[in-house]
Amino acid sequence: MAEQDDKQPSGDAYERDMATDLNDNTPDKPKGMALHTKILIGLVVGIAGGLIANQTLGGNDANVTWTIANITQPIGTLFLNLLLMIVVPLVFSSLVVGVAGIGDIRKLGRIGLKSFAYCIIISAISVVIGLGLANTIRPGEKVSPEIAAQLKEKYSSGATTATDAQKKAAEAAKADSPLMQAVKTIVPKSVFNSIAGENPNMLHIMFFALIIGIAITLLPAPVSAPFVSVMESLFAITSKIIDIIMKFAPYAVACLIFTNIAVFGIDLLRSLGWFVATVLLGLGLHFFGVYSLSVWLLSRINPIEFFRRSWTVIVTAFSTSSSNATLPTALRVSHENLGVPKEINNFVLTVGATANQNGTALYEGVTVLFIAQLAGVDLTLSIQLMVVYLAILGGIGTAGVPSGSIPFIIGILAMIGIDPALIAIILGVDRILDMCRTTLNVVGDLTAATFVARSEGFELMQEPEKV
Repeated sequence: MAEQDDKQPSGDAYERDMATDLNDNTPDKPKGMALHTKILIGLVVGIAGGLIANQTLGGNDANVTWTIANITQPIGTLFLNLLLMIVVPLVFSSLVVGVAGIGDIRKLGRIGLKSFAYCIIISAISVVIGLGLANTIRPGEKVSPEIAAQLKEKYSSGATTATDAQKKAAEAAKADSPLMQAVKTIVPKSVFNSIAGENPNMLHIMFFALIIGIAITLLPAPVSAPFVSVMESLFAITSKIIDIIMKFAPYAVACLIFTNIAVFGIDLLRSLGWFVATVLLGLGLHFFGVYSLSVWLLSRINPIEFFRRSWTVIVTAFSTSSSNATLPTALRVSHENLGVPKEINNFVLTVGATANQNGTALYEGVTVLFIAQLAGVDLTLSIQLMVVYLAILGGIGTAGVPSGSIPFIIGILAMIGIDPALIAIILGVDRILDMCRTTLNVVGDLTAATFVARSEGFELMQEPEKV
């Protein structure tokens, strides 16, 4: 993320510069078949092969067991370990860069405070909606009792140890007040101890990154610039590594899906369908429910007219699956169609493209609970509240990173003691869900802009003055 100048160009010049920067930083269009198409093919191949093996030979057949142990499982584990390897540097650098890019928080003023308060509250609502639906529908439990028992035995072995450790910690903290327990849970004594070990504590790492990012905004640019430059380089490097790893995804997905379907049969596919339905229902409720109430009550705009005037942004976000690529269109539509002043647009929409990721937060929350349910792990309320916190911060950390949600989710699963191999079942449908949640992210930026503009006394939905 490039450092922002003290004085940004405004209006059409700013939008042209933003569009030029995005075009300049956009890699050449890849030749041949798109990656998400290859992943979908890998999913189909893995499902077909797994179903054939399960229905004709059975999950316990010697040939199937040998194939899994010697071919598909090692390949799948290699892919997962490569993603786990990059989780800590990716999350840390992206969160530091994201917060540092805000600029001096002492100079944000009313517009900045309103924007961040709105983003945090709406993101929290989105995660609560996702977790509420996941706990109500329980898509990960839409399998037979026999398959559920096998899944629990195979994928939740590490969760037993994690649960025991949590119980011991809870017993030791009985004398502590709720506030003291929250402090001990969130704030690390030593971030190095949090990073060390097989399963890094993402809660501690993200809190530490958040504190460093805030401290950077309070320092003069010449002092913090060298460190920010290092973090930007680390973020770019880790993003490129993910890009390289994901080129291997079609083959890994085929192997991981084959391993699961060959053993557990078609029940996993039925559960996947429930997962997709749960995510889409959550996104729909937030899009048409929360956003409609926001623009109606806070921005005092007719929701139907708001969505009609935002149609170009909606289509662009869905087709590109990128908040950054949609930003120039959002800047133009927000000003010309919704009447938001350019000085508010320039701040709210550009910061929102990174920090206001409602759809991503909702998706990550549902996915963690879905996979925990598949593994037979019952997450307590305190752990689910931790997921809310991590999903909100993760929305900042994974913004604009291709497939960035996947290593983040894998890191959370490993932290709570669940085998992340089950992530493979969602990789094939991640692309279409990514398009949907990106649309939610971008429209959320527009609702934030209209809210801030209205709260500052501007009249919306009027024709902008000609310049």
